[in-house]
Amino acid sequence: MKTGLVKQSNYVPISSVVGGMNSAIGGMNMAHQGGRNVAAGSGMSLAGDMGQRAEYLLVIYPHGELEERLLHEQRQLASEFGLPAGGRNRPHITVAAFQAGELMEDTLIRWIQRICNRHRSFDITLNNYSGFPPHTIYLRVQDHQPFFELMHQLRAIDEFIRSCGCPPVNLVSNPYLSIAGGLTERVYNRAMPEYSRKDFHESFLVDRLVLLKRGHSFDACKTVNIFRLLPETI
Repeated sequence: MKTGLVKQSNYVPISSVVGGMNSAIGGMNMAHQGGRNVAAGSGMSLAGDMGQRAEYLLVIYPHGELEERLLHEQRQLASEFGLPAGGRNRPHITVAAFQAGELMEDTLIRWIQRICNRHRSFDITLNNYSGFPPHTIYLRVQDHQPFFELMHQLRAIDEFIRSCGCPPVNLVSNPYLSIAGGLTERVYNRAMPEYSRKDFHESFLVDRLVLLKRGHSFDACKTVNIFRLLPETI
């Protein structure tokens, strides 16, 4: 499997995507003009119109044998350093995280799918371990370029989310795959020297993004939608 760059760029100028989003925002806010607190002339309504907020994560899941190997890495670290056996997250790479009202969900799904319809599948290479002191050990993503192009396009949804009174979208500029998070400083300082010497080098094809949702940080995530990317070649 080839690694790294997207074979053919499907870059869409941000101005064109945002321009379309502005139309969608305007239309949505016209539908809510009967509500309160519509900003005069801007078409921006407050979050109260959009229902109860939830937390959303847009993620990439490795699959097949690689997913099994990553789960084994998680279990091995937990066993070696006395961590709880349960509660391990399915291995994933976070692309974006945001809060939104549940009534915004259908619009967000449509716009994320539209962006994914313009973006080709790409390869990711996981290359050795690093850490965020003092709490997380992760696998590095070798090539960030495909993420930069994808995240540039995903910025278009940020305007819609902020216009509804929600915090800005967090687009992950340094993608990584966590092997263990929430470690104590003591465990991190014991484990990190060992993992910094270990070798890990695997690649996989990203052909879809998955949108997850939870009520708050302590809830389990549930899948909201799966977004297919274009094939590498047509």
